[in-house]
Amino acid sequence: MKLRFIWPGKTRDERLRSLIEEYVKRLARFARCEVVEVKESRTRDAAAVSKESLRILEAISDGCVAVLLDLNGREWSSKELAHQVQRWEQNGIKEIAIVIGGPEGISSEVQSRANLRWRLSRLTLTHELARVLAVEQIYRAGTIVRGEPYHK
Repeated sequence: MKLRFIWPGKTRDERLRSLIEEYVKRLARFARCEVVEVKESRTRDAAAVSKESLRILEAISDGCVAVLLDLNGREWSSKELAHQVQRWEQNGIKEIAIVIGGPEGISSEVQSRANLRWRLSRLTLTHELARVLAVEQIYRAGTIVRGEPYHK
């Protein structure tokens, strides 16, 4: 299975970027994994969100399962997320795209493309911190599925 994390813009905070890189490296034991940072729009208007969203859509491969981080999505416990990852593996899903939109949101086209919506927390998180949390939780799910001790 391949995991693709897609979001607009680079992770500017070096410490958070370093954490993302560490968890991506760890994830490589379980799956091919990549981070796709699409070009971020400089302005924050509807046209900019539309352009940014188009870049996100272009980064989502045909036939992959797209999981959108969304305030209205489903909250999973770590074990529930692990069961979801296990179902993807058992069903032969070849690619999962974890999509995090920009601060101004995403277009209805990206929302429509999503197969699942995932809410990380009811807490308000910065987009950069949400990136770290999403990658870490997918890694944690992998350790749970394989019975490794990290998740305890």
